[in-house]
Amino acid sequence: MEEKYETLKIQQESPNSGVFNLIINRPSVSNALGLNFFSEFPKVLNALDQNPNVAVIVLSGSGNHFCGGIDLKSLAAMADDNSGDQGRTSERLRRKIKFLQDAITAIERCRKPVIAAIHGACLGLGINIVTACDIRYCTKDAIFSVKEVDLAITADLGTLQRLPGIVGFGKAMELSLTGRRFSGDEAKELGLVSRVFGSREELKEGVRTIAEGIGGKPPLAVVGTKAVLLRSRDVNVEQGLDYVATWNSSMLLSEDLTEANSAQKQKRKPTFAKL
Repeated sequence: MEEKYETLKIQQESPNSGVFNLIINRPSVSNALGLNFFSEFPKVLNALDQNPNVAVIVLSGSGNHFCGGIDLKSLAAMADDNSGDQGRTSERLRRKIKFLQDAITAIERCRKPVIAAIHGACLGLGINIVTACDIRYCTKDAIFSVKEVDLAITADLGTLQRLPGIVGFGKAMELSLTGRRFSGDEAKELGLVSRVFGSREELKEGVRTIAEGIGGKPPLAVVGTKAVLLRSRDVNVEQGLDYVATWNSSMLLSEDLTEANSAQKQKRKPTFAKL
């Protein structure tokens, strides 16, 4: 946890809190992200996931924006990588794209819930990131755009796969083809975010309260809920039910279950072992 990163910062909410803030930290360029982010991000998420003191991760941006998109210099460097053999150049580019995709999917691989707290601009790559998060909140003045089409790119890091399941196919198609900007209030209407806060301070405090609430719940049930929902999204109902039956047959009978029931009967706050 002590390691320094070029594109990210980690801050524990308070000494005894299970909420950890993961902050995109390139404010001088509106948190536009280069290739080094894609190396650091999954590494940091894995470290937080494996840390038993971490219950919930809140992802936010430093400075005036959440994420201004991908750093165009990195994009140009990828486009200029040409060996002369079209087949080999294309195969190498495909591997690079898969590497970038995997870094974003690390959010879903992380057992702990990841909450996006969005302010300012959330453009292009920012949409790829937040659609992979488990819960999303934003400020009233947040601005969103599926920007890739304007850069002559078919969005390839998850937006076109995840956004339809969040806002609906037709709305995702319209946003992705037009690349138009939309506000925090419209993001709420679309279902992209769960709640809109009036200011950045209200967002920070509101999300902290929500995260602390989730962090106080039985850890096995929290990670199980995330895992089963993600699995059920990608399979039919019967397969999803089979998956949760298998999950609970191995996870249900735990000390968490005993403690939760005892606390309810005794009308006290439960205490759970870390995960």
